[in-house]
Amino acid sequence: MQIAVLGAGHVGPVIARLALAAGYPVAIAGSGDPARIEMITEFLAPGAVPRSAADAVQDADLVVLAIPWHRFGTLEPAMFAGKVVIDAMNHWPPADAPSGTSEEVARRLAGAHVVKTLNHIAYQDMEPPGGRAIGLAGDEAVEVVAEFLARIGFDPVPVGPLTSGRLLEPGTPLFGVVAGRPEFEKFARELS
Repeated sequence: MQIAVLGAGHVGPVIARLALAAGYPVAIAGSGDPARIEMITEFLAPGAVPRSAADAVQDADLVVLAIPWHRFGTLEPAMFAGKVVIDAMNHWPPADAPSGTSEEVARRLAGAHVVKTLNHIAYQDMEPPGGRAIGLAGDEAVEVVAEFLARIGFDPVPVGPLTSGRLLEPGTPLFGVVAGRPEFEKFARELS
């Protein structure tokens, strides 16, 4: 399975490193020319191939959106049709929005299979994953994403449909929780 990581800031390279260590081929894209992130990639995610967002997504089976929320609107929605898309983005500061980011992502990327995950653990707490529990929410492709998360070292804990992705966003008790499965499931049950 080919992985595309959109975002070369803090979170993107960590996810790229974890995926590479698990044996996945990984393309990584920042904003603009891929040459701008060659050095970052070489040092922070050696083995990942810097590409344009369009090229990375075109060849990917699974796409991780690890970009700032305000940049999401600049992406071309059509290129995500049929793709499994992980929404690892957050509103910063937490927005008083009627829906979570993933619901907005799913509306804009019609035809993509959106799953919310990898957003509620700080990038510095992702390595090593060590079997740490990680929540995921989605209506489709949850099994594919859960398999990816398990293979990169996490213990995936489904929290419900895509609308439940709100439980994983800033301002909720699950956001920032570094826990094993029993504790994470307890928190999730209390919030449901």
